[in-house]
Amino acid sequence: MATFFLLLFMFNSLANAQGNPPSPGYYPSSRVDTIAFNQAYKNLWGPQNQRLDQSSLTIWLDKSSGSGFKSIESYKSGYFGTDVKLHPGYTAGVITSFYLSNNEDHPGNHDEVDIEFLGRTPDKPYTLQTNVYIRGSGDGHIIGREEQFHLWFDPTEDFHHYAMLWTPKEIIFLVDDVPIRRYERKSDTTFPLRPMYVYGSIWDASSWATENGRYKVNYGYQPFVGSHHRRAEPPASGRDAMGSKELQSV
Repeated sequence: MATFFLLLFMFNSLANAQGNPPSPGYYPSSRVDTIAFNQAYKNLWGPQNQRLDQSSLTIWLDKSSGSGFKSIESYKSGYFGTDVKLHPGYTAGVITSFYLSNNEDHPGNHDEVDIEFLGRTPDKPYTLQTNVYIRGSGDGHIIGREEQFHLWFDPTEDFHHYAMLWTPKEIIFLVDDVPIRRYERKSDTTFPLRPMYVYGSIWDASSWATENGRYKVNYGYQPFVGSHHRRAEPPASGRDAMGSKELQSV
């Protein structure tokens, strides 16, 4: 069975005594173990555009299809992470995503927590979009539902770790163990309380992904590849450097 790198772990082993959110001095990814892909995930769509080997999962978008995977079980809280290397060059209209959702259980009234990379033209940086979507609310009534960031590194040059830490009190988005966003539970109506599955995908979102749809997917550049890789722990010096970097909100 292939050893895999997507992380699934229930939150009770991650919580600190005070219930404070992680900081650049606290590394939740070092406290979880990886899990075999076939033990926790299955192909959801586009199996012909998905390849699993001993150390990586590759999914890609071409003119025929994109691809996606889904966890076998649903979860009410946890730490969910993956190491990703994004496709370089022209990727306008292409979405590479890692997210939680219960849309299949509650169509039209679902919850969702997203990490999405919005495709780009070669002269622009990748945009990482975080999203919290509650009970079908996509109309902006939830303040701060979407937040976008430019990273402090080029995500096409190497693998980096992206994660969501979901507890009964808050959701924290992390990049290389650096918290980039905290979404607090202020009321039951603005926080996901129902179980969600874990998903990953790559797909054509030409209508909105890049500069509000100004630039579309150009299949002359296909295939567009999203690579997930077995996680390796960074050295202490690397962690310190990550913690000292700044994130640019856009």
